[in-house]
Amino acid sequence: MANTCNNKEKNMKKCTCTYSCEKRGICCECVFYHRSIGEIPGCFFPTDAESTYDRSVEYFIKVMSKK
Repeated sequence: MANTCNNKEKNMKKCTCTYSCEKRGICCECVFYHRSIGEIPGCFFPTDAESTYDRSVEYFIKVMSKK
């Protein structure tokens, strides 16, 4: 996939992920990547949970079931 996105600048302003990578701000690539390895993107997690960098489905369910 090409690292281009017409919305990257706008996406970056709203991105809550603290991990720096080449997919940041290119949401479709980020979601595709995490889905391909059985994970959930960081922006789906609450801030405190995102900062653990645990992107597992199990952790996501655990965090979200406490809400």
